[in-house]
Amino acid sequence: MQELTGAAELAERSVGVIARRLRANLRPPLAAELQGARRFDWRADLAAGATVALLTVPQCIGFALIVGLPLDVVLGTAVIGAVVCTVFSSSRHLVFGPTNTISILLAGAIFSLGDVPLTPLEKVLLIGMLVGAFQLAAGLSGTGRLARFVSRPVVVAYTTGIAVLIAAGQLSHLLGIGRSPDVTLPGTIRHLVVSLLTWDLHWVTLLVGLGSLALLLVLRRWRPAWPEGLIVMLLAAAVFRFAHERLPGVLLVGGMGELQFLPHWVGLPLNLEGLALVPRIVATALAIALLGMLEAVSIAKSLAARSGQRIDPDQELIGMGAANILCSAFGAMPGSASFLRSAANLQSGARSRLATVLSCVLIPLLVFALSPLLASIPVATLAAYLVLIAFRLLNPRQVTVVRRSTRSDAAVFWVTLGSTLFLQPDTAIYVGVGLSVGLFLQKASEPSLIEYAVDDAGALRAAPARADVPPQISIVHVEGDLFFGAADPFHDQVRQLAAEERIRVVILRLKNARLLDASTVLSLLQLREYLHGGGRHLLLSGVMPPAMRVLRESGALAELGEENVFVAEENPTVSTKRALQRAQALLGAAQPEVRLFYDTPPAPAGAH
Repeated sequence: MQELTGAAELAERSVGVIARRLRANLRPPLAAELQGARRFDWRADLAAGATVALLTVPQCIGFALIVGLPLDVVLGTAVIGAVVCTVFSSSRHLVFGPTNTISILLAGAIFSLGDVPLTPLEKVLLIGMLVGAFQLAAGLSGTGRLARFVSRPVVVAYTTGIAVLIAAGQLSHLLGIGRSPDVTLPGTIRHLVVSLLTWDLHWVTLLVGLGSLALLLVLRRWRPAWPEGLIVMLLAAAVFRFAHERLPGVLLVGGMGELQFLPHWVGLPLNLEGLALVPRIVATALAIALLGMLEAVSIAKSLAARSGQRIDPDQELIGMGAANILCSAFGAMPGSASFLRSAANLQSGARSRLATVLSCVLIPLLVFALSPLLASIPVATLAAYLVLIAFRLLNPRQVTVVRRSTRSDAAVFWVTLGSTLFLQPDTAIYVGVGLSVGLFLQKASEPSLIEYAVDDAGALRAAPARADVPPQISIVHVEGDLFFGAADPFHDQVRQLAAEERIRVVILRLKNARLLDASTVLSLLQLREYLHGGGRHLLLSGVMPPAMRVLRESGALAELGEENVFVAEENPTVSTKRALQRAQALLGAAQPEVRLFYDTPPAPAGAH
């Protein structure tokens, strides 16, 4: 009965904690901003919103080309998702929407699910709903910090691989040979090689693509403040709107589907086929959610460093989760934070979240006004723009740092890069995270053991060599994480140090040992049995309160003997001195005068 009562009290407290978190996190920061004393700078926000809108439209056309979905599906993310995320985001400048990485992940997922009797859009909507659910749950539960387990080498390698995949995937459009049915790098290369060997090229398309790329580079070099993507696309569209009949065979954006922007309810495929698909897309959805967490938090922190804002990572996840769920409901693809559009928002002088809201109003107006021209954009021009974007994703400095820092970082980088290029992109995330965590555990599982001894003057010092170790007492200073991965190496190293029969007492100094768990406790008990079998003794000194709690609650303290375990005190070596006195008592020898040694500068005279 008492157990049931305790469980009920625990459940009641848990529900209360969740309810308080919901009330705290679901109060939109935008509402607080509207209620506060902040006065909106309409001119600055409108200028920033217009800049972001001009940048968003050509990018969305490119993302639609990458993922193979209608433009309205991508624009819906840039408008609906951006508004919802802005309402809940803790950052005033973060811009949510479709991104390169999300687009390439979705393209890979659509390709791998080719045998499923659902349309590509239905597959994307299911994935988006799961992505939003994962992110919203992570934000509300406060577990968004788990994204930090994805190391920087994984992110750098993944971004590099995505850039290569985007550029390779657009070469077919640039050369006028048609899109490869296989979106993986080997399939794309195979398609390109076969087409080049058979001279299956459309020369007019090739000239249009190379000319567009050259013009983009010129504008980027001489007019970096101008929206070069939109300018080149509109120029190419104006030419082909009147000269398309004279230049046949050049694929235009209008030939890929109707251009429109009307948010609409497509309907999630919750039939048997849709429900059967869920287990197969969980891994992809989780990878997109995890990558979205990384992108949003890193971008928000980068912007906050320049704007002086305070960022709440969990609040960013709540905003992204809600945005992705609403995007799925209105027939739009999932999205993430966009570094390019967020940086443009800040650099254009945005003062508040109103800038993002205004950009979301301007985007459909821009599409509506320019739809005749947008339909006449050559796909080769769009491909040239995407190739340029792909090269901007590359960061040679970060790649150099990662490759040259440590061997483990280099290994994680190359394995993740290879997985991104030759496996499914979402698989690369798990491969990189698994390898980086595994290498970390390998490092952490090697605790540092330093043997101390008492010299002729009675001082405690590191033993310089085995020959200098006193014959009866060995003091071993333990540094590092004593978790399950370190238990066996810890046990083996201590046994090796205590192998000499002259040593009668082993004192383990645990002041800097961390993460004591069941595996380490069992290793300590086995070490005690090993020493006790030879008539020797094991003492512990400098035991911190958390480790003492583990020893007491596990029952190990009783087996070791409370008289043989000494809790850490304010003076770092008092417990070791007491352990030495205990060792002398066990040996029946006279207690020498032991002078304390300090890990920190000693206290002033009289403070003892």
